[in-house]
Amino acid sequence: MSGQFKKQLSLMDLTFIGLGAIFGSGWLFSASHVASQAGPAGIFSWLIGGFAVLILGIIYCELGAALPRAGGIIRYPVFSHGPMQGYLLGSITVIAFSSLIAIEVVAAREYAAAWFPSLTTVNNGVRSPTIAGWLFQFALLCFFFALNYFSVKTFAIANNIVSILKFAVPLLVIVALLYHFKPENFSVTEFAPMGARGVESAVSAGGIIFAYLGLTPIISVASEVKRPQFTIPFALILSVLLATVIYIVLQIAFLGAVPTEMLANGWHGLSDKFPLPYRDIAMLLGLGWLAMLVVSDAIISPSGCGNIYMAATPRVIYAWSNSSTFFKIFTKVDTKSGIPRYALWLTFFLSLFWTMPFPSWEKLISVVSAALVLSYAIAPVTVGALRRNAPELPRPFLVKGFSFLGPVSFIIATFIVYWSGWNVVSWLLGSQLLLVIFYIIFKRFVPTHEVSFAQQLKSSAWLICYYILMIIVSYLGCFGQGASHIISEPYDTLLVTVIALICYYWGIHSGLPKALIKEDNEA
Repeated sequence: MSGQFKKQLSLMDLTFIGLGAIFGSGWLFSASHVASQAGPAGIFSWLIGGFAVLILGIIYCELGAALPRAGGIIRYPVFSHGPMQGYLLGSITVIAFSSLIAIEVVAAREYAAAWFPSLTTVNNGVRSPTIAGWLFQFALLCFFFALNYFSVKTFAIANNIVSILKFAVPLLVIVALLYHFKPENFSVTEFAPMGARGVESAVSAGGIIFAYLGLTPIISVASEVKRPQFTIPFALILSVLLATVIYIVLQIAFLGAVPTEMLANGWHGLSDKFPLPYRDIAMLLGLGWLAMLVVSDAIISPSGCGNIYMAATPRVIYAWSNSSTFFKIFTKVDTKSGIPRYALWLTFFLSLFWTMPFPSWEKLISVVSAALVLSYAIAPVTVGALRRNAPELPRPFLVKGFSFLGPVSFIIATFIVYWSGWNVVSWLLGSQLLLVIFYIIFKRFVPTHEVSFAQQLKSSAWLICYYILMIIVSYLGCFGQGASHIISEPYDTLLVTVIALICYYWGIHSGLPKALIKEDNEA
């Protein structure tokens, strides 16, 4: 039997975990990428991203309040659809979470190179770490590991301090850039240079969704929260609303502060002129003090976010292991500290592995964003299935209007995955289909006494078909790189909507006959 998690996290702790996870490296890099792709219309991209994450967050509230479990993002699909679906979601989430830690230390190193150039080398426009830079990343990972090794409260106190410090700098950036605001920037060239496609692309490839992805750590530590039925929904909603307001104002301030003469040829290519957007524009405007603060915060913010995911990932690994589709040793929880230490060690080595190819922030972000959105997208299907196969489950937070919000949230999440482009979708969903094959080949090693393999396959068939259909439409549609774009706008939009609706209702009606709900201490 596994040790019990300790309920030590308050509303303030959980809200700061959400905001701290949201405010990582996303806000530091995304402004110029969004401006290049969508121009001033990028404001709408932020609204779309915030709306999508808010709806998914509200739906997660029902799950988190009713079933406050460690690593809930993995366990909920197991409860509703069986181990196979938990296995698929577990693999994609562990990859995304552990590589997120790597992304944040890479971001911290890239900004630190503004002070210590020896940390980064630039080859053909790609910013890669030197040996000294990689050792800097390694030291940060060791620090995160140490903070999380002893107790969750130690982690929470450190996170609260970091969060308070790192929110002061974005507010100073907003004030300083608004002082240099030029209204003519919004009319001197095209408002939406790439039209609707640019607005859509900015949501995924511009880093917007990546910047918002802070809800899953809240769910992952749900079993350690005081008064979870109240605390989890409030912290989720508050985190997203506050982040949306701050992100939109930051984007407006950046757009208005760019020197107007730099826009003679439009917004395209702005990300090349401002690779470190807020630091670079502060230097251009002669605000050396602000540039110094931004670099300082650019080390603190990603570090704080990386620390949060170093805490969340072991809970996800614990949940994956608890679903009987991963090594059982990772269900072990230290009885004294309440920390799943074996899972924490695996998290450390995985995050270290993702830094080994010496990647840049830009190379890591797209796949991770799509992977996390995909894991979010399963939530409305899970909620709908649990309402059918676990009607007696107490639901302290019941989502009103779910018959509308459920399919809408799944459609929006599907669009975000589609907007990621063919290269990302083919790799990400293709790897998931390979994992399905591995699961079938090695099914004899997976306990099936509670749910037969035939039932698992039946309950997960909708997800497998969803992956296949999304790969096809991604290749044929407007975001298919190298494809002939057989399906043009708006027909691709219509087709993606139809696929999402069919798979959504199929998924809801293909859940287990009876929900497989377990407690944390069950083997």
